Amino acid sequence: MPIFLLSYKADLENLTDLQPREGCDDPGYGYFLKLKCESCGEVTQRETCVTLSETVTMPNSRGTAHLVQKCKFCGREGSVLMIPGHGKPLTLELSEAQALVPLMVFECRGFEPIEFVFADGWKAKSTSGTAYEIDLSQGDFAEYDEDGGCPVSLSNLEARFKVVHKKNKRGQTVYE
Repeated sequence: MPIFLLSYKADLENLTDLQPREGCDDPGYGYFLKLKCESCGEVTQRETCVTLSETVTMPNSRGTAHLVQKCKFCGREGSVLMIPGHGKPLTLELSEAQALVPLMVFECRGFEPIEFVFADGWKAKSTSGTAYEIDLSQGDFAEYDEDGGCPVSLSNLEARFKVVHKKNKRGQTVYE
């Protein structure tokens, strides 16, 4: 069961603290993921939405997950469990350094997340303190900050998944 870290970066101009509207651990924020079946390699045609606020009981198990679904091609079942507490806002300084910032951690069984799709429900503030609600579904954002007397923008939005650790056949944790 590999554990994947979702990180993101963007070019920010006069903006800072980019994150989901209620913070990186926002229980209502929907993470839209494209998933690949580890059994047959089929990739979901549409994005699957996973939120912290929704949990389901895993069949034939005492555990819960935030998503349980079957592959539409081979019928194998997989699950995704979100692990909060690792996300950070993207600051102007981190953006200028082109740093990837952690957003969420996912424990996946039977699936591998291969793409994160940005959507509505984000926020940031200008360097003068003006708050903005941002829809990232188009990828870019541009406004004029009246209070600060300067343009604010966001471009070159990018997200990446990285395996941070997994269990080997002996049940030992192997870090990548």
